[in-house]
Amino acid sequence: MNCDDVRLTLRDYQERRLPAAAQAGVRAHLEGCPDCTHADAVDRELTAVLEHRLPQYPASLALKRRVAARWPVSTPARWRWTRRPSLVPALALVTLLFGVAPALYYARTAFRGPAAATVMSAEAVNDHLRVLASQRPLEVESGGLHRVKPWFEGRLDFAPVVSFEGDADFSLKGGAVGYFHDRKSAVLVYAYRLHPISLFVFRADGLAWPGPDGSALTTEERGFNVVLWRRGGLGYALVSDVGRPTLATLAAKLQSIP
Repeated sequence: MNCDDVRLTLRDYQERRLPAAAQAGVRAHLEGCPDCTHADAVDRELTAVLEHRLPQYPASLALKRRVAARWPVSTPARWRWTRRPSLVPALALVTLLFGVAPALYYARTAFRGPAAATVMSAEAVNDHLRVLASQRPLEVESGGLHRVKPWFEGRLDFAPVVSFEGDADFSLKGGAVGYFHDRKSAVLVYAYRLHPISLFVFRADGLAWPGPDGSALTTEERGFNVVLWRRGGLGYALVSDVGRPTLATLAAKLQSIP
């Protein structure tokens, strides 16, 4: 496996979702590639930080009842001390409800309700930090938007819609394939003077957005400014440490339709 293949599968490798052969191939590559090993370590650390910073939610009563209804539990007609093994299914159900169910509930609610903007901003900042910490943040150097956009073909399951090629204030440096939450994203890196600016483009389906389609929301997270918007089934997250007015200017150029 080459570096491009490994970088695209790091998240699946870390969560052991790859087939055995692919898992072994990534492991073998990491053992001989310092750059990819560093990228793997940075990704694991940032993922751990994200998991500890995000709010935790208890399982709802409705979810507990749905899980209980699907869990095969045999209830004895009468209680007998001699039939203590029958407690095993019940204990397993309790473990599921208080261990697995909260995680499932969190996965379904992380992008819903008033906290949606906070959660999405935190994800965008962590992904931006991954770009900054990467030994190879750009997988394709900019030769203009018409070179960067075609590079994504075959690497994503959607076509990123971006029309701003950069100008004297905001230069397009290049692009790469990254992740936003649980899905692949196109990463386009712009620069304002010495400040890198990351634009993440990803499928918006399954994510509850804090605002209506087409509207932009600007937030602040750990010293970084974030602009979030969606259009035509795609989500956009723009992240940088530049000031809000500067980032808003670039966001407006990215949202303009020629």
